Amino acid sequence: MLDGRPLVDVHVHAARLPTLKPAWRRWAHDFGDASLLERVYDAEGTVDPARFDAYLAEEGVDVALVLSEYSPKATGIQPIEDLLPLTAHSGRVLPIANINPHLHYPVEEELQRQLDLGAVACKLHPVHAGVAANDRALYPAYELCQSAGIPLVVHCGTSTFPGSSNAFADPILLDDVLRDFRRLNIALAHGGRGWWYDAAAFMALSSERVWIELSGLPPSRLREYYARHNWNRLTRRMIFGTDWPGVPGIAGNARAVAALCPDEETAGLVLAGNAARVYNLKSVT
Repeated sequence: MLDGRPLVDVHVHAARLPTLKPAWRRWAHDFGDASLLERVYDAEGTVDPARFDAYLAEEGVDVALVLSEYSPKATGIQPIEDLLPLTAHSGRVLPIANINPHLHYPVEEELQRQLDLGAVACKLHPVHAGVAANDRALYPAYELCQSAGIPLVVHCGTSTFPGSSNAFADPILLDDVLRDFRRLNIALAHGGRGWWYDAAAFMALSSERVWIELSGLPPSRLREYYARHNWNRLTRRMIFGTDWPGVPGIAGNARAVAALCPDEETAGLVLAGNAARVYNLKSVT
């Protein structure tokens, strides 16, 4: 709980440092708190489960969703198995699966394997994987997401990591997916960062299955990014996430986002309620 409100951070990177390319480490150092990394990582570059859980508790986080990633062209490979010590230590931490059709075939079998390890959502990173979200090779995985009742999280924004293909961040590529999978919830991670804020906002306002996921967006700029849209309506379509460790702190971001909400009910939805609904988080009340 943070200031009396439940708090869910749906976008956390807790990867082992040896699995990451140098650009990722620079990003975490430049945008995050270097002293915090020293606190939660051990000497081998692995997140210490007890220290990490203690940090999340201090920040008021009730649930943190940690991301695996299989992107050898961009950030490297951070397998879901590396996250299991964190999830085993604390019910506060849950994993998100990741598929890359250039590495995984059949994609639905790899997704099922990761779901069996406890994943509560599937992340697609078109920009780092180098694949369009409407590529039919991904459709078996989308069908599994839909039948399992889990959301699809799609990176929707620019990335500066070498090897990225930013053209694949365009949310319009998800129009086919929304049409073909009519029970699938889609969270737009980074909310259209770069050139697609308007498209992301339009999609979230026009479909009850599309959500703006706020990771990587400075709270102080949110009103500017979405200035052309009804703020009171749009905030009810938002889900809180930070992109930790690429932020100074989780609690500070959460308080800043809550202050932007038009009322207490909306703040509760953004910080936890929407995430609990979309990601099926039964422990969040």
